[in-house]
Amino acid sequence: MILQPVDYVLVAWFALAAASTLYVAIDQFRNNPEPAVMRWGFILVTLYMGPLGLLLYVLADKEPRMGEHEQFTAPLWKQGVGSTIHCVAGDATGIILAAVITASLGLPMWLDLIVEYTTGFVFGLFIFQSLFMKSMMGGTYWENVRKSFVPEFISMNFMMAGMAPVMSFLMMGRDMRAMDPTELIFWGVMSLGVIAGFITAYPSNVWMVARSLKHGLMTERPKGSRFDVKPRQEKKKAHAAHEAHAGHGMMSDATTPQIAALGGVSLIALLIGMVAPANWVNLTLSAREVGGLVMPRHMAMDRDTPADAMRDMSYVDPRKATASYDLGAKGDRELAPRVENGVKVFDLTAAPIKWTILPGVAVDAYAYNGEVPGPRLHIHQGDRVRINLSNKLPEPTTIHWHGLILPNAMDGPAEITQAPIKPGGIYTYEFTATQHGTYFYHPHAKPDRTQALGLYGALIIDPANAADEAPADREYVIQLQEWLMREGLTYPAMPMDGMQPNYFTINGKAYPSTETIPMKLGETLKVRFIGTNNGFIHPMHVHGGPFEVVARDGETIPDSARFQADTVNVGPGQRYDVIWKARERGKWLIHCHIPHHTANNNTEVKGGGGLMVVIDVQ
Repeated sequence: MILQPVDYVLVAWFALAAASTLYVAIDQFRNNPEPAVMRWGFILVTLYMGPLGLLLYVLADKEPRMGEHEQFTAPLWKQGVGSTIHCVAGDATGIILAAVITASLGLPMWLDLIVEYTTGFVFGLFIFQSLFMKSMMGGTYWENVRKSFVPEFISMNFMMAGMAPVMSFLMMGRDMRAMDPTELIFWGVMSLGVIAGFITAYPSNVWMVARSLKHGLMTERPKGSRFDVKPRQEKKKAHAAHEAHAGHGMMSDATTPQIAALGGVSLIALLIGMVAPANWVNLTLSAREVGGLVMPRHMAMDRDTPADAMRDMSYVDPRKATASYDLGAKGDRELAPRVENGVKVFDLTAAPIKWTILPGVAVDAYAYNGEVPGPRLHIHQGDRVRINLSNKLPEPTTIHWHGLILPNAMDGPAEITQAPIKPGGIYTYEFTATQHGTYFYHPHAKPDRTQALGLYGALIIDPANAADEAPADREYVIQLQEWLMREGLTYPAMPMDGMQPNYFTINGKAYPSTETIPMKLGETLKVRFIGTNNGFIHPMHVHGGPFEVVARDGETIPDSARFQADTVNVGPGQRYDVIWKARERGKWLIHCHIPHHTANNNTEVKGGGGLMVVIDVQ
């Protein structure tokens, strides 16, 4: 599934890589007088490097006309390309195979890099260099291992010095799908890493070819084959130079100090490439812990950020949504219970969904019963209630009944009063409602993540004695929420760097898609403000005159203590019941008095956005 713009680029890149590899494979075996090992080398490198591999083949190795391969490939820079191809084809194959295996095993990134280096070196030395090139190098297999060890060591060090930082920074960056071999971006990072490795290994390979420490490009014209042609007379000198670089028996003129110095520099480069990224990213984490996560851009992440924090702050995977709801879908719908032996029973299911908050703007949310907010539970003081919660989320959850007096085992804090409900699990809460007023329910397992993504709902308890609650002609519940959506992905909004919200909703919709409250002149409206949001205090203001604050946090305020106001600061978890009178006809706003919270992604639509509701008095 395409999640990010980079995925389109990757699809195009790998389509080009496949076409390039197909061309190189066909042309190598049909038209180019190369030994088999070089043919496969160019094929593998083109598979890993895409069109860049094709470019290297055409510019450095493809015979332009029959009989001209020896002269065409003679320049030292082309011989260096061939030598680097030897290195990259074998070493990168080992590195990529190791990366897939270590990701599957859940090894930490630092150990992953060591295993990749070791596997790449072993594969390159013992298989690609010493085994596949044995017929050209002559001698026994172990003689070739001995001869190839130092050149392979130097080349591999420089190659991994280029690959390691690319893999570390991109795999442990904000899009950690790059750690998961089932994701296309993993292979994109591998491709980019191989390109970087080729670039860093190339200069040393040019020098080693010049000093006859490594083979470069070669020409093979088996007798009786279509390549069995004599090079043109005028090319004999170039052919002789070519054989000096690529011949079977090589006598190097490199001195021991030169080889030792180059080897030492390659080792320093390798250590820098492997170790330096640990200053910026947490290399102790594994693909099993954080693979597949995507972080919001500019989020504060450093070498000490733990896996738990990354999981809490990461996106909601839209591929896991169980349903999609358009703008007409409503949250906070009252859920009718069934009665079993005098107990009111409610069934709630928590699952990921796609929820539309504005025309053309849909968030990936967690929801109870496919609603944001979750269904309203409306009961009476003294009721015995039972709530069955089914968890279809990709992570554990619980429910906390905010502000209620109930048995400790029913309170909901994960690891405190109950074990978290695992994905696929069911848990039953049962208690007697001894209070009355405005309450709400929300998760108490990773609430900074799961509540911020939509898991909350109103719990309204009518008093046993109607006189215990302030009456009004109409009633409206307002549940507040903050959202963070960037580049088509939804993250839990938090008051921290890179996690600040850019959308705000009342009852799951942002203005101008919030409901309009109809009233008649002279009527009273009870507004139940509920701080179902996580991160901010919202000063909720009503136009058209002051209101009377009649209840706070579920407790009715005595007549003598009630007070007039036009703004109440609703913090996370707080509730206020206020009664407002329609004194004049017209359209009157209820809104947050922080202007940024009345905008949609920093823009206004039809006079505002976000936390705004209109009261229409006729």
